[in-house]
Amino acid sequence: MSEFHGSASRGSTPRPDRTPPPPTSARRLRHRLAELRGPDVPAKALDARALAALAANPGCARRAVLDGAGVDKARLATALGAPSGFGQSQFALTRGNAFEARVKADGGAELLRLAHARLDPGAEPPAGAAVPDLSAHGPQGRTARTALALREAVRAGGWTLLDHPMLALDVAGSLAFLEPDAVVVHPDGSWSVVEIKSFPMVDGSADPAKVGAAARQAAVYVLALEEVAARLGSEPEGGVPAPRVRHRVLLVCPKDFSNLPAGSAVDVRKQRAVTARQLARLTRIEELTDALPEGTCFAPDRPAEELTAAVEAVPATYAPECLSACELAFHCRDRARAAGAVTRLGRPLRAELGGLATVGEVLAAARGESGDPDDPAVAALRRAAALREEALRTAGTATPPTATRVTAPRTETPPTTGAASATTGDASATAGAASATTGDAPATAGDAPATTGDAPATARDALATAREATACH
Repeated sequence: MSEFHGSASRGSTPRPDRTPPPPTSARRLRHRLAELRGPDVPAKALDARALAALAANPGCARRAVLDGAGVDKARLATALGAPSGFGQSQFALTRGNAFEARVKADGGAELLRLAHARLDPGAEPPAGAAVPDLSAHGPQGRTARTALALREAVRAGGWTLLDHPMLALDVAGSLAFLEPDAVVVHPDGSWSVVEIKSFPMVDGSADPAKVGAAARQAAVYVLALEEVAARLGSEPEGGVPAPRVRHRVLLVCPKDFSNLPAGSAVDVRKQRAVTARQLARLTRIEELTDALPEGTCFAPDRPAEELTAAVEAVPATYAPECLSACELAFHCRDRARAAGAVTRLGRPLRAELGGLATVGEVLAAARGESGDPDDPAVAALRRAAALREEALRTAGTATPPTATRVTAPRTETPPTTGAASATTGDASATAGAASATTGDAPATAGDAPATTGDAPATARDALATAREATACH
């Protein structure tokens, strides 16, 4: 009997259909991202710090594509000739790892004590907390093992510490695997994120900028935990009610430059709401990759000209804040300067300028050469330019008066010796008069600076008026 079945006529040789099945959307996306990254280049994992930076600049399609494809942006920046100094030093990494190991020693006893004191003081003390094994093969396996451990911890009750769990978060159609420092399960079944940092906490407070960055990073973990909780609550059989993910995270830092841990509760509700809104605004990776030219590749071993063309094919939204969050910031800043983009001057100014995207457009609108007069931004620029011109004109018309030069009278030589006494007396009188006349000179000369000082005062008043009017507009 033939292996193939069909309606072929007698004498015809049936042939199998060797057309491959149509790839699914996820498989096609993974293949496309691998092509962008390079066939032999391993993918760089997307961590919470990168996700927080991406959420802070959702309009940057360049970062979305590079992060989605797993491109190593540090190597790419070096290949483009604009290496970045972004990142932690080896000393900071070593110190942070040593401090984290100290905090988690003895089954995380000190960490659980801080969680009980700062997050849940009304619960029973954490004595004999469980620390499940989360090892598994690959990120997908570790993610499944983490979800199982969370389910078991909720059912068992009591304190449970998950050391470096693996969470998954959908970002613009691409799955990102995240690894927080720790997650604590409380006796009531709620979950809390733990962030361990190496910057010091002096007298109970730390650097606000660093605390804010840690809060944004922890907000990403909270979002990922909320997805896990929603999946556990939607299981038809054997599931548990959706656990509550606490929006107060535990920040653990060295106390007063020592190696002793100190904990503080940080409310991340605001950061969580902002991050969720920004991630929802991200354009899906499929739409961005479909718009790229065929053959685009970001492999760092490509020639610099080819890499530059590939990077420029993806639009970027540069801002000065990128210098502390993105490895390609120097390259994008140079391009923004060359194009005269106003984004390099900061997001607040860019928002005030409306549709004016370049410095040339701003100057042309201020001079009245272009722009809609009804546009508030154009009207404010022209008003500011007029006030500046008036201030400079006022400062230029005020001319300082010339100071009066006073010359002391000369004393003549006495003609004869006999008349020396009389002549000497006259000379003394003459000298006295000269002293009196000379004494008036400082007063006259002293009046000149007072008169001359009026011109700068007038210019200062005009400039102050221009600044106030510009601020009002």
